[in-house]
Formats: sequence, C-alpha cells, structure tokens
Amino acid sequence: MNLPNILQEFLKAQELFDSISFSNCFSEQASVFDEGKIYTGKEEIRQWNEKSNNEYKTLFEVKDFSVKDNTTVLRINISGSFDGSPAMLNFHFRTKNDLIMALAITE
Repeated sequence: MNLPNILQEFLKAQELFDSISFSNCFSEQASVFDEGKIYTGKEEIRQWNEKSNNEYKTLFEVKDFSVKDNTTVLRINISGSFDGSPAMLNFHFRTKNDLIMALAITE
C-alpha cells in the first residue's frame, strides 16, 4: 500500500505501542473522534492512545484505503483485549503539512 508517510508513521507507532510517537503524528490543534468522544491536542491524544494501549493492546491490520476530498480513509481490522474483538473500523484522516489534523473513527 502506498500510504502517505505520516500515516505510515502513525501505523508504526501503534504497532510499537508508542504513544509519544503516535501523538507526534498529529498537529498541536488536532482532534480525534472515537466512540462518541472528541480528544483535542497532542497531549490529550497521547493520553487517549496510552490508555487504550494499556487496557486493550490494540493491533491494527490495514485492509484497504481510499482518498476522497482531502480525506484518506483506512479500513482497519482492529484486534485486542476488548469486547467485540476483532472489529472492522474506518479511520478518516485529514492531513496537512505532513501532520494529521483530524481523525474520525467510525464503523
């Protein structure tokens, strides 16, 4: 898959459960929407990812991706120690200047 560099870095950081590298993929003002909640800014995103990693050890397997209207959508099979694992989710990324500006995770 020929993904943008920042998304490759994002996936690698998750593979390593590295919340600092994960959050460094985002701009200072970035937002993440997941399970009805919005996390804003790199520090809040880091804390969200760290908590998720500690609780669920979430693994990502990218199945497909598409680009439309400045949004890259990754279809990801997510597994870990959570109810309903594995789950197929869509990660909608908006990027700018090789940083993630926004991420929305949907079914």
